[in-house]
Amino acid sequence: MARNIQSLERAAAMLRLLAGGERRLGLSDIASSLGLAKGTAHGILRTLQHEGFVEQDEASGRYQLGAELLRLGTTYLDVHELRARALVWTDDLARSSGESVYLGVLHQQGVLIVHHVFRPDDSRQVLEIGAMQPLHSTALGKVLAAYDPVAHSEALDSSRKAFTDRTVCAPEEFEHLLDLTRARGYAADLEETWEGVASIAAPIHDRRRMPVGAVGIAGAVERLCRDGEPRPELVAAVRDCARAVSRDLGAARF
Repeated sequence: MARNIQSLERAAAMLRLLAGGERRLGLSDIASSLGLAKGTAHGILRTLQHEGFVEQDEASGRYQLGAELLRLGTTYLDVHELRARALVWTDDLARSSGESVYLGVLHQQGVLIVHHVFRPDDSRQVLEIGAMQPLHSTALGKVLAAYDPVAHSEALDSSRKAFTDRTVCAPEEFEHLLDLTRARGYAADLEETWEGVASIAAPIHDRRRMPVGAVGIAGAVERLCRDGEPRPELVAAVRDCARAVSRDLGAARF
């Protein structure tokens, strides 16, 4: 019987640990959690970092999953499966919110709309499946940039155009928005992309807790907001939809 390769088993355990715990972990935390000597853990981390599977934060020295692992992970989940799993839940979200619903995934340096549910009224609307939205200003884009390291890199590398006087373009301010998105579990676009239009979005994760897309609503700012902030009941509805799709994709923590 062929024997398992111990170093690969340890590397796999390390990746699972980084995927399932805090957003970033230090060397001591990783070594103690896996029962490894610090030198052994550091050697494995350096190899994973070299291959792009792990990244190290320069300021804190802590480790997190790398962009290369996310690139491999996103190929596992077919976009059509994501859309199929989301059909019922996005229809429910459109009915409960009264707004248009969008399902988006990372594509190149933007958000590709892979599913669009019309606002449930008699107004004339245009199907936007296949349309691209910017990463830095839309709610869908900010969610992807906040949770997906690949999208984060793409957003930072792209030219962040100011669409309105509310668009955040400065790197420091943009990073603050992403921190806020992760803390709240959702992102908002309050006339940052189109005048008079607001949107709210939340992340969708798969069974490995990896971000695979985002779902959100968009509509007139006066309908989606109250006192300059997204209406709490709409935020809750969007987050519930994202959790439901994530559960259908096997994300147990949802």
